[in-house]
Amino acid sequence: MGINPADFRQMIVRPTLIKLDQWSPSLENLLIGTAAQASGLGLQLQSALGFGIYQLDADLHQTVWDRYLAFNADLASKVRGLASQREFLAQPHWELATNLSYATAIAWGVYAHRQAAIPADADNVEGLAWCWHQNFCRDSNLSARNFITSYQQLVQTEKAFAA
Repeated sequence: MGINPADFRQMIVRPTLIKLDQWSPSLENLLIGTAAQASGLGLQLQSALGFGIYQLDADLHQTVWDRYLAFNADLASKVRGLASQREFLAQPHWELATNLSYATAIAWGVYAHRQAAIPADADNVEGLAWCWHQNFCRDSNLSARNFITSYQQLVQTEKAFAA
């Protein structure tokens, strides 16, 4: 079983986005849906696509740093502050699998770097799916429908946990 979606929302995604001064309901839902689609919310932490709950690979990780965070020192400092002190220097890409807050910040960075058009309506699952497919999806066999299916399963699970 993966991570409880309500806990992931409350303890990882929301606090990370708030720390980065980037929180919105839509962005929060987009990142939770991204994790649900990528790894089943933590069921698989390594695949051919990458590492961690978002299945980010080393190249994409480096791209976020080199082409986005490098141009905003304050934001880069906040993201770096989420990483562990020693492991980040020794094996930075492993942070994507072992550090949920850091991985969430980098996943957000993918969308920010690509200037993703995030839907204003946080409940617009089709819009979130389209945003994911256009900006995050790296598997040509997947469609926005895959995101919608994963997201709907997550929402049903999250509501069951909240009840």
